[in-house]
Amino acid sequence: MKKAFLCTTVLLLILVMGLSGCGGNGNKETSPSNQPATNNSGSKATEGSETAKPAAEAQKVVFWTFVDAHQKFYESMAASWNESHPDKAIALEATTIPYDDMHTKLLVALQSGVGAPDLVDIEQSKFPNFMKGTPQLVSLNDIVEPELGNIVKSRVEIYSKDNTYYGIDYHVGATVMYYNKEMLDKAGVNPDNIKTWADFETAGKQVLDKTGKPMITFEGNGNWSWWPAISQQGSDQVDENGNVTVDTPVNVKTMEFFQKLVKEGVAAVAPGAGHDTEEYFGYMDSGSAASVFMPFWFMNRFTDHMPDLKGKIIIRPMPAWQEGGNRSAGMGGTATSITNQAKNPDLIKEFLAYAKLSKEGNLQIWKQLGFDPIRTDVWSDPAMKESNKFTDYFGTDIFDTLLSVKDEIAPVHIREKSPEVFDAIRNKAMPQIFIDMKDPAQVLKEVQASLK
Repeated sequence: MKKAFLCTTVLLLILVMGLSGCGGNGNKETSPSNQPATNNSGSKATEGSETAKPAAEAQKVVFWTFVDAHQKFYESMAASWNESHPDKAIALEATTIPYDDMHTKLLVALQSGVGAPDLVDIEQSKFPNFMKGTPQLVSLNDIVEPELGNIVKSRVEIYSKDNTYYGIDYHVGATVMYYNKEMLDKAGVNPDNIKTWADFETAGKQVLDKTGKPMITFEGNGNWSWWPAISQQGSDQVDENGNVTVDTPVNVKTMEFFQKLVKEGVAAVAPGAGHDTEEYFGYMDSGSAASVFMPFWFMNRFTDHMPDLKGKIIIRPMPAWQEGGNRSAGMGGTATSITNQAKNPDLIKEFLAYAKLSKEGNLQIWKQLGFDPIRTDVWSDPAMKESNKFTDYFGTDIFDTLLSVKDEIAPVHIREKSPEVFDAIRNKAMPQIFIDMKDPAQVLKEVQASLK
């Protein structure tokens, strides 16, 4: 009977996960490396890769991720760890599994009590599914708390519950402005004079007048043209207690302003309705709009998909909503967690701290992944200005911009209701506001009502 009940529970869980909890898909970082992962041979998953030449007594550590680049990062860090810690060597068995499959497989393994990896990546919008009830993850307080003075605290707080940290992010995901300086120069606009969104509107009208092209694009079916802008102002989609806060006055006012920019021609809706489509990449690459605000990890869309803009795009802070206000917001992310089925959690915690919290680990996150590391003392390290595809494309002042806003990145709230809210914003609110041009106040009120 117990066995039959367990099988029924697992089957029901798989069915439920297929019907719910998928709202985060349009809200994740959606980088090429976040698509169903491919290895060099083009297959959909990279299974069972182990770090080279582990010591005979090495502790086996099973790691799951949905991003092939993350697997390669951990493999390199495991090799480095084994060199410097031969007495604590690990044999990392890393597997890359497609996004939805991995999260569903993980949830089933944790609920059933068998089959979970030791170490695992969990994407931000899926994380609330693993915080329900008693989390089946290991507390990381003993490695996180000593580093709170060195890291952006909000990037571990979003993976916490009841003052317990359960995950460590790869990056801050600081939202920045990507300006086409060549277009702005033609219009006589200096981006460094744009301090507020009111300044931005004035500059946008000048760009439109001089070039006939919009200043900025907004997504018609995403979360990135909404969430960073309200986060700047201390607002969110859910509050710290998990209550839905979609239609707060700040949120309504923000979307009314952005819709007004579209009506004025200062803004345009992104071709393909999102900032991660081939239509949009071609549109921007041809110099059809002068700017976009997106998180730091969007840099690789420019380098990989918009080659003609190399040397033309500069990175600057977001405009503030009022003088002295926040000029950035931390968006997107993936936590690495340790499951409660880990064979040697203390050793794995030491390795995780080495990979994600140490200075060298954070430098490697930039060098290997091109992310803005959560440890801010590395942002001023000379290594951040060394030549790579990002500095060659955007210039060497990328982290100068981040240093100027590092104290202006407020935490977001990721709660049980978040995946459902993300889905409603992406599929209902944004299309109605930016494509159908419906009244933002009414749209957000209706979405709020549907989520209660």
